[in-house]
Amino acid sequence: MIEVLLADDQRLVRAGFRSILEDEDDITVVGEAGDGEAAVTACRQLRPDVVLMDIRMPEVDGLEASRRIAADRRLAEVRVVILTTFDLDDYIYGALRAGVTGFLVKDTEPEELVQAVRVAARGDALISPSVTRRLIAEFARRVRAPEASPRLNALTEREREVMELVASGLTNDEIAGRLVLSPATAKTHVSRIMSKLDVRDRSQLVVLAYELGMVSPGWLAG
Repeated sequence: MIEVLLADDQRLVRAGFRSILEDEDDITVVGEAGDGEAAVTACRQLRPDVVLMDIRMPEVDGLEASRRIAADRRLAEVRVVILTTFDLDDYIYGALRAGVTGFLVKDTEPEELVQAVRVAARGDALISPSVTRRLIAEFARRVRAPEASPRLNALTEREREVMELVASGLTNDEIAGRLVLSPATAKTHVSRIMSKLDVRDRSQLVVLAYELGMVSPGWLAG
């Protein structure tokens, strides 16, 4: 059962999401929060699999709450999906670096919301690729020219290849098909890469791939 925490300052929005998600046999809403501080507290108490986090909330906003969750080692398995209704901005790129799994627009279709929760729970891919890839490509253009990094020396040639495919948005199954590996082997490679580079999430891995010069802006366009 996938356990979800809803964090939004509007009760009607939370009620709508709860109604959609609890229609599914494999998803349950374990808690709600009306501001970022309450969301962090609820995460520590409930340890949900996924948090659907609104950005604009009183006191502590959703991005700061997401950073606190990502920084808490006890919450390493919690996946945060940001809900947004407005244009992309610099601080969202910062949220990706902090470990947010991805982004959804609030007017997404119910079936897309459900699928996003499932994808986030298994940590398999970025959410809403059209939104997330566009965001990464936009802000990667603003990153200064990368220099050779000794961090990559920790990776084998195969792991570098896998990291590039992760950065392109491929799932473990798709990576396995591309490299003629079993899905389990692809998953093991991804886990080892994240461990070696000390990142908690595939989104962080994608951003790092840009910053280290492994991929370039526009590569994910489309």
